[in-house]
Amino acid sequence: MSLIEIRKVTDRKSLDAFINFHYDLYQGNQYDAPNLYSDELHTLSRDKNAAFDFCEAEYFLAYKDNQLVGRVAGIINNRANEQWNRKSVRFGWIDFIDDMEVSKALLDAVSDWGRQKGMTEIVGPLGFTDMDPEGMLTSGFDQLGTMATIYNYPYYPKHMEQMGDWEKDNDYVEYKLIVPKEGVPDKYKRVAEMIAKRYNLHVPHLKRSQVFGPEQYGQKVLDVVNKTFAHLYGYSQMTQRQKDEYVRMYFKFFDMDMICVIEDWNTPNHDVIGVGISIPSLTRALQKCHKGRLFPFGWWHIIRALKFHHTDVVDLLLVGILPEYRAKGANALLFNRLIPIYQKHGFKWGETHVEMETNEKVQGQWQYLENELHKRRRCYKKKL
Repeated sequence: MSLIEIRKVTDRKSLDAFINFHYDLYQGNQYDAPNLYSDELHTLSRDKNAAFDFCEAEYFLAYKDNQLVGRVAGIINNRANEQWNRKSVRFGWIDFIDDMEVSKALLDAVSDWGRQKGMTEIVGPLGFTDMDPEGMLTSGFDQLGTMATIYNYPYYPKHMEQMGDWEKDNDYVEYKLIVPKEGVPDKYKRVAEMIAKRYNLHVPHLKRSQVFGPEQYGQKVLDVVNKTFAHLYGYSQMTQRQKDEYVRMYFKFFDMDMICVIEDWNTPNHDVIGVGISIPSLTRALQKCHKGRLFPFGWWHIIRALKFHHTDVVDLLLVGILPEYRAKGANALLFNRLIPIYQKHGFKWGETHVEMETNEKVQGQWQYLENELHKRRRCYKKKL
């Protein structure tokens, strides 16, 4: 029996090996959406990622017969632990060959580190915050992945089950939504028109200058996210530095037509009370970026998807309505605005982001669209 050697990531060379392992393990896979190398480097770098203001992390590499065979990140989100009254060490960025010795050694490394830090449980896959991909895919292995979620081989959850001491902490579902060939479903349209008039709600056409300019719509959108997601599993409130970081990194690439905000004009400042953010699927484009690099040719495939919508799929990255407006049916305003945009660009179907299995209210909003529950994923936990 070969021994597994676990090595900590200690420098840029070993961090490169950590990031590149996923590209090598999934090379040629038709469903995986590999992240951009630059994004991974930013997220995993202590001097760049604002989440390190309240998070700690260690990264581990597994070697067998002197060959790299696995990786995992150990993360402690002190802010989330305080908010949810838990002492959790998270595991994320986990990848391994189909070898139980390897997967167990990686998770044992995170567990040992967590114990040293005074943690009493290990949970995951989770990232630093809710903005990172989370949940191990347990069904839907033959479905196209998205850049906002984790794709993994079918043997991953089998390893978790075979270890025997892991249990379910939280399950997620994802839906495929068929874009209507023409028009907006009558229920969405009628409700949107009714509540817009009744509650004086408006859906402005955003300009990019309003996201970064004095109106600060980028900040307003993330404020809604903080309030909307506050009660969700493992969520920790974004700090101002995180919000600044996300606005700077991502909003400049978004198509403003595919961002929808709802304003309450009964309030003095026309407060933003709901938001929907979607982008053309980047999965096929990312698969053409060699090891997540934009150069020499990866940038062109990304631009084709982002600017020219050269894809049949739209990813629904985020839908959030403030709690006091959900029961009023404010989400209908999002669908009423965005469905015609999707039709104009020729999108055939949309991919929802992960939704908690128990969140029936969120899942119920898709009932007027042809839909299919096509993926499930799980966060596991184990006592330390």
